Amino acid sequence: MGTALPADYKRLVQAYGGGLFAGTLWMLEPGCPNASYDLIAQAAEREEILQELWEAGEDRPPELLDRDVRLIPWGFDEGSGHFLYWLVQSDVEPEEWTVILNEGRGPLWETTPVSCSRFLLDVVAGTTTSFYFTDLDDIVDPDHRTRFVPNAEILGRGYGLTRL
Repeated sequence: MGTALPADYKRLVQAYGGGLFAGTLWMLEPGCPNASYDLIAQAAEREEILQELWEAGEDRPPELLDRDVRLIPWGFDEGSGHFLYWLVQSDVEPEEWTVILNEGRGPLWETTPVSCSRFLLDVVAGTTTSFYFTDLDDIVDPDHRTRFVPNAEILGRGYGLTRL
């Protein structure tokens, strides 16, 4: 990845692995054998996809107009296709990276100035300020709202994870 990752993310992956929060929000993990859920594979894929969109004329969000800024995806919404990224700036420590969301089927972006673990907690707890997750109760079964299902359970056990 060429950079250290935030400590809160590392703790989440070391404790739980990647997986599905609230029945809809996938947290990527490095070393997942399925590229759709692998942090490193998705970073490369999303960089290519976004570059193609911007070259085709889609506007970059204002936060990305600085040349020293890049995006690293850490999660996505299963149903809508929204992607969650860290907004990575060369002069900002990983613990200070903010979450930026790109809507799945459109050009809109939303910045939420919190860590990925705080973002996940706010979504699960129903306290998020994100426009894209305020109606989660209408989409997700209430019994799944606070549930986490690890990739190991969904994709099968027996795969090793890359050490962070």
